[in-house]
Amino acid sequence: MLTRTKRGWELPERMATPEHLVLNRRHLLKGLAAGPMLLGGTALIGTYGPDDALAQGDPDPSAGLYPLQRNPKYTLDRPITEERLATTYNNFYEFGSHKQIAKAAQKLPIRPWTVTLDGMVEKEQTIDIDTLLKRMPLEERLYRMRCVEAWSMAVPWGGFPMKALVDLAQPKAGAKYIAMTTFQNRDVAPGQKQFWYPWPYVEGLTIEEATNELAFIATGLYGKPIPRQNGAPLRLAVPWKYGFKSIKSIVRFTFTDQRPKSFWEVVQGSEYGFWANVNPEVAHPRWSQASEKPLGSDKRAPTLLYNGYAEFVAHLYKDMKGERLFL
Repeated sequence: MLTRTKRGWELPERMATPEHLVLNRRHLLKGLAAGPMLLGGTALIGTYGPDDALAQGDPDPSAGLYPLQRNPKYTLDRPITEERLATTYNNFYEFGSHKQIAKAAQKLPIRPWTVTLDGMVEKEQTIDIDTLLKRMPLEERLYRMRCVEAWSMAVPWGGFPMKALVDLAQPKAGAKYIAMTTFQNRDVAPGQKQFWYPWPYVEGLTIEEATNELAFIATGLYGKPIPRQNGAPLRLAVPWKYGFKSIKSIVRFTFTDQRPKSFWEVVQGSEYGFWANVNPEVAHPRWSQASEKPLGSDKRAPTLLYNGYAEFVAHLYKDMKGERLFL
């Protein structure tokens, strides 16, 4: 008799307030925390109707590549989040500090778009996004995503393993980290006019994290090119970490021997650290991380260590005493 053991991230199916902006950074951060503290029962999302249809920007030239073949190794035992929810409830501070930025994000031009690989690499290069897509092994993966604000979703990302990008870059032996940088264009991204933020958005991974099989560069979503509000034309997806690590609309990958300081570390390093791995037992300083609220559900679900992906990534963090691995 054949038996099937569920993987760690598989859950049984049974299972915003907008932030206030002020110039004082401390008050700003308290305002940003007000939205996540809807843990007491306030609805995560509003009611969507016909008036919420997005005014799309220019069509994505890569549309003909999708849908991609799904990799059966990465599965879920929970419903996939409804597309309209995952694409209309978004964090993208370049376009605003609230969740309803989808319409504003349509102003982001996604062509031309180039990606630069530089720093400690054999040869620095800048490559056009469509040329890059043709060179990468594209596939679809089902991943869970857990926001530090204690909401979650499960979505079908299209894209390629980040290891393929690392291999293309050919990092030198001394490279230990990859710093990723998003676009900067104040003409289309009003949030970048807010001088109290350290623009452009920067995030980082170790080489070991970036080459782990779960690390994924997403270029598609729901069988189509990824929408602008979700990070077009390419973003990071690291499902064992809180969502703010998954930087959107990337233009640069810099290989370095120095640990990069990420956007939220600069803003409030005591609350948002470099590692940001998911752990239900390590609370955010201002709210619990023990449970989460899936988009579209009125029930909470238990948060899992490393978002349920411990079997893939726990070994990366052994013998790291003194590191704040979970925030």
